[in-house]
Amino acid sequence: MRLGLKILMVLALSLAILVPLTMIRGVIAERQAYRMQAVHGIARSYAGEQSFAGPVLVVPYTRTVEVEEKDDRGVARKVKREESGQWTFFPQSLDIAGQLRPGVRRLGLHEVRVYEWQAHAQARFDVRIPQDKSPQDGSAQAPRRIGKPWLSYSIADVRGLIGSPRLRVNGADMALEEGMGSQEGAGVHVRLGEPLAGQVFALDTRLDFVLGGTESLALVPLGKNNRFAVESTWPHPRFGGSFLPRVREVGPKGFNAQWEVSSLATNAQAQYLAGKHLPVLDGDAGTDEAMQVVGIDAVGLSLVDPVNVYSQADRASKYGMLFVLLTFIGFFMFELIKQLRIHPIQYVLVGLALAIFFLLLVSLSEHIAFGWAYLVASVACIGLLGFYLSAVLRSVGRGLGFAAMLTTLYGALYGLLVSEDNALVLGSALLFVILAAIMLVTRKVDWYQLAGARAATAV
Repeated sequence: MRLGLKILMVLALSLAILVPLTMIRGVIAERQAYRMQAVHGIARSYAGEQSFAGPVLVVPYTRTVEVEEKDDRGVARKVKREESGQWTFFPQSLDIAGQLRPGVRRLGLHEVRVYEWQAHAQARFDVRIPQDKSPQDGSAQAPRRIGKPWLSYSIADVRGLIGSPRLRVNGADMALEEGMGSQEGAGVHVRLGEPLAGQVFALDTRLDFVLGGTESLALVPLGKNNRFAVESTWPHPRFGGSFLPRVREVGPKGFNAQWEVSSLATNAQAQYLAGKHLPVLDGDAGTDEAMQVVGIDAVGLSLVDPVNVYSQADRASKYGMLFVLLTFIGFFMFELIKQLRIHPIQYVLVGLALAIFFLLLVSLSEHIAFGWAYLVASVACIGLLGFYLSAVLRSVGRGLGFAAMLTTLYGALYGLLVSEDNALVLGSALLFVILAAIMLVTRKVDWYQLAGARAATAV
């Protein structure tokens, strides 16, 4: 009976330790939210996540049409009205390439990755301006009046433009203007000369520019044939969006990625005409979440921190209950086998010491490298528990044995954290080994005899 009560007590104390563990996970989430605020704060003063689309050729026109309207007395009559419209043309070929120069800005304790993208966008247009249609019924129809067309480039955050971009159209320098012409949206544009109806409009354009941004960049494949190339010295890129690179090389000295996208493989042109907004990469660059594109189809990349302290600490805290449970099981076995009496308060103190490790980990990792923070926090907690348990278990050897067990657990946990791709299989193997060890140690234990002996000792 007393054995059953002791088991229930151990289970109840294990569940009680969930309260401080949950509070610590809340602190980790709160600190991660502070980091996101730092990212947004730097984005407000520098430039946010960037998206680039274009160029697009827009040709406006106005025509006079006859419509039938009723006057105040209900009599129908024909009146002439001017109707405005525009044709939108996309490039036959689009080639965007550039060097992404990474940097780091700090806000308080938090580091935010920024970049300057020194790039060029080359495009070729080969379009024919539509001719006026001859009326089928023989009635007279006024021809369309074609206005001044414009080339427009969409940029998510134009504050990121550094210096003066240089645009050349058919080899001639053109002065850029802010905005998207008569369209809504952020970007730059240039006005061109008025074409004639039925004229073939052939344009070769090149825009050289430097664009600053924060953490991620998205490029929209608006051409019939699209080629994108981005290289950088940042060694930890994450590729996402609607298309992955066709060729990519990633190494300690940086990365080089190339995309080739056909208009047959994307709805970007139709989405642009429908007024869909520029793409945003959904997924924090500092987390393990995959990046998805929200908005127009695009290719995307982010400059990733390979060791995000908050996501690593959050993953580590998920194993906190396992640490507490294993330690309590060890205590329980010592109580039964060695006939030691361990007070519930001693269980609670040890459980709190195990929980405090995760709080130490996240607080130290904000100031020093994650590996060193993990080492300092684990040495502090293992040292404290080894010293305390030497007295609780009435033996320095037993205290050192528990410290060695915790050292193995913390070492295995660190291996799980740094090996993201193999975390599941390593975690499963660890649990299997622990269970096998417990079964091996207790395989010859007579639990009925131990329970009876403990009851007799209590009497």
